[in-house]
Amino acid sequence: MGQNDLMGTAEDFADQFLRVTKQYLPHVARLCLISTFLEDGIRMWFQWSEQRDYIDSTWSCGYLLASTFVFLNLLGQLTGCVLVLSRNFVQYACFGLFGIIALQTIAYSILWDLKFLMRNLALGGGLLLLLAESRSEGKSMFAGVPTMRESSPKQYMQLGGRVLLVLMFMTLLHFDASFFSIVQNIVGTALMILVAVGFKTKLAALTLVVWLFAINVYFNAFWTIPVYKPMHDFLKYDFFQTMSVIGGLLLVVALGPGGVSMDEKKKEW
Repeated sequence: MGQNDLMGTAEDFADQFLRVTKQYLPHVARLCLISTFLEDGIRMWFQWSEQRDYIDSTWSCGYLLASTFVFLNLLGQLTGCVLVLSRNFVQYACFGLFGIIALQTIAYSILWDLKFLMRNLALGGGLLLLLAESRSEGKSMFAGVPTMRESSPKQYMQLGGRVLLVLMFMTLLHFDASFFSIVQNIVGTALMILVAVGFKTKLAALTLVVWLFAINVYFNAFWTIPVYKPMHDFLKYDFFQTMSVIGGLLLVVALGPGGVSMDEKKKEW
């Protein structure tokens, strides 16, 4: 079997998967995408005093402002999640969650930590895709292959979302000389590029979903660590952030790459 035959078989499988799952794939994608906000909002409730004390000690802002910050995080994230899942005021919910990302980036000094900054940007990419999906809600529950009549803002939101999503993979690259790491980096980078430029997008995004989920379960198995250990919270945070990026990639699979992509340009040739 030649390379083209293998690619064709893989694309047929992706199309078949899409046909079978098209009724509920967008719902699963949204749930995965907002999972990190849901988990963090619940964490704010159960770790209220720890989060408040951290903000107070970091910024010396006093208990009142620190408590206000924690409350805004809790309320903003949980409200945004409920609105997204119920499909009410989705665009406003996305803007609110963008605000939470910006607020946390400053408050937790993520701006100076490249790994966490890239992950927050990837999370923002997922929200951009959710915004793009909400723009087509009135037209169709399941957008499928985008048409040439799509509005430019939606097209560029999908492009921006795809590009930002792949930043997550840059934080997963392993810079060592082992054979497995080299293969993982090469294949992962190739798939990242395909998603970013929008070539064989659905197949590449679906492959990334499977790969990223496997890596996430293997490396971020927080349930194997006792709750009282700091590593439990660290791995839990990583796990749900990665699940959010998986949700973004599932939206790419469900919606297609949008007008600004090689897949769409091929139809014009």
